[in-house]
Amino acid sequence: MEWYAIGVGVLIGIAVLVLMRRPRASPGFDPFTVGEPWRQFAQRAQRSASKLHTTIDATPDGPLKNRMLTIATRLDEGLHETWTIARRGHQIDDTIRRLDPVSLRSQLTTLEARTAASPESADDLEAAIESVRSQLETTDRLKSESARTADRLRLTQTRLDELVSRAAEVSIGAGDTDAYEHDVDDLVIELEALRLAVEETNRQ
Repeated sequence: MEWYAIGVGVLIGIAVLVLMRRPRASPGFDPFTVGEPWRQFAQRAQRSASKLHTTIDATPDGPLKNRMLTIATRLDEGLHETWTIARRGHQIDDTIRRLDPVSLRSQLTTLEARTAASPESADDLEAAIESVRSQLETTDRLKSESARTADRLRLTQTRLDELVSRAAEVSIGAGDTDAYEHDVDDLVIELEALRLAVEETNRQ
């Protein structure tokens, strides 16, 4: 019984270590709840994270693997940032759809035509025209922000893929671990900055 208890204890310990080393999924991380291109970014980040942890799992136990696990945790933070950015980008696009710029432009054309046909009503229509123009300016600003965010996120995804590929080299001691960790930190910091910028847009 004593040996049995020891064996069970060892198995439980191994199971705990395995669970600790598995990538933690971000709560509510579901790429299919956002539209394109944000869904593609989220799915690509998930695949990169899975590939990274597969590489680390294959690394022999020891100081290097422990270091790689620490770095992977930092990259996982980048994955969470990517998901947050993707959700914010989707929200921006959803706001644009609700504002319906096509309908707004049609309203503006109609109001301007009425003003030209009845100059005496210009003053009464001016407030409505200004309101529609303001909404159109908002949609244009949001469109620009959405496109800019997508472009920056696309670049960070390319860097993330490159870092995941380098992990294989670093995990066997053939790469500079310090330089690798520095590059990972730089990427995550950039993602954090992008996330803050997008959140600021949503508050405006």
